Amino acid sequence: MQVAVNRKNLKFSPDASRVIARFLYTNEERAVNIIRSVLNMSANEATVSLNQALRDYSMRHRNISKIFERHYNKIAPLIPQLKIEPESLSIPQKILIGSYFTMEYSIESAAFFNPSMVEHPDQSDTGTDEKRVIISFRATGEGHISSIVFRTGVLDKKNNLKLEPVGNMLEEAEHIQRHIYHKDSFSAKLEEMENFRDLIPSGLILDKLNDTFSYGELRKCIADAKKALHLAADKELLFNQIMWLAMSHYELQFSLDTNISERVIFPVSANEKNGVEDARFVKFVEDNGNVNYFATYTAYNGVTILPKMLDTRDFYHFRIVPLNGEIAQNKGMAMFPRKVNGKYAMLCRLDGFNNYISFSDTINIWREARLLQEPRFPWELIQIGNGGSPIETPEGWLVITHGVGPMREYVLGASLFDLQNPEKEIGRLKTPLLMPNNEEREGYVPNVVYTCGSMVHNDDLIIPYAMSDYASTYATVNLRELLGELKKSV
Repeated sequence: MQVAVNRKNLKFSPDASRVIARFLYTNEERAVNIIRSVLNMSANEATVSLNQALRDYSMRHRNISKIFERHYNKIAPLIPQLKIEPESLSIPQKILIGSYFTMEYSIESAAFFNPSMVEHPDQSDTGTDEKRVIISFRATGEGHISSIVFRTGVLDKKNNLKLEPVGNMLEEAEHIQRHIYHKDSFSAKLEEMENFRDLIPSGLILDKLNDTFSYGELRKCIADAKKALHLAADKELLFNQIMWLAMSHYELQFSLDTNISERVIFPVSANEKNGVEDARFVKFVEDNGNVNYFATYTAYNGVTILPKMLDTRDFYHFRIVPLNGEIAQNKGMAMFPRKVNGKYAMLCRLDGFNNYISFSDTINIWREARLLQEPRFPWELIQIGNGGSPIETPEGWLVITHGVGPMREYVLGASLFDLQNPEKEIGRLKTPLLMPNNEEREGYVPNVVYTCGSMVHNDDLIIPYAMSDYASTYATVNLRELLGELKKSV
């Protein structure tokens, strides 16, 4: 029997008008020449140019003059090269210079896909049988650079989603704070990446740092070590790896006057400069009842990937750390929504073909995994992976899976695992739960349906999903019917 899937008539499409104002910089020589040219403008030219920039962009960005000034501050250290003291410049001069180091970036001009859905922490002003939700998306723009963005809406009694107003003035985080590092865990992650102690004497770097240290302290240590060594290429590379790892820890704080739909988690560190991909959000309930929201995602720098995790309680403040351990080496990690038998639990895909499960005492360190699922049916023979975090039901852990079959067609399946022992599979659909229909086959990557996280509301499974890596929609499935079919498949 095929489980009935109710596709909803709601589409999330890419919108090229949604832009952020980004820092624009090519090289030092060109930057100095630009600054010189701006300062050589006549007073009238400078006034006309600044007024035009403010007039044209003040309705597209919240406080554009503040953005210009922030970008000026990034290049201000170059100004002494012109035999000018930065303090001598007026505020309008600084803002005008900053405007020349600013560009608009359309974050979702190419695609708006791979959604996940979680319960909103604010359920005020919702009616009986209604639930406010947050939907995260992977937004992709020029150069295929991906960021994380959000929409909110309210599911009604029949699980129709009414979207809440979408803000027009997008923003990156107002404050970016670097992390305080713990020497033991930082050193362990370095050992996983490269046996750097064999090539660089540890006394030159980590042994000179306290048990906890800042990004600035590490950077100074490395600068001192470089002066003490005649660096071969391999040692230079290892120093770069240390800083690469350090930059992967940070915190983001968004302004309180932003709508959640205006907050953009854009790549910050060097290891994610080509994108933050496929965030799998989960509402996590601690043993004491406290709620936190976690998301595992893939950082990509154009060459290598690094699994990372963010956490937040309010979707204003986010903390980002890399995932450590031998298991944290591939895409598609997804956390369970609570501890299982006293341990954190994670689905993962070590080899790119099969599903694995891992347990840990520490939320960001994952060292061992056991094989959970192998491809079994024709529609998943190329690979099987998770489609987001497991969902707890009275009958077991429900996991939406993705399977890849002929013509590299991605479909969604479903599996059920024992509540007490989630290593034990107790059901798997023999046919796909959801596969691309004629309208969903065309897109950036044809023949793909994909989800990063579903939830249950009013006895339905709500599945947000992407259509061929271009746009997104959602569907509902009767949970009792689905669980019944899964139990029959044992």
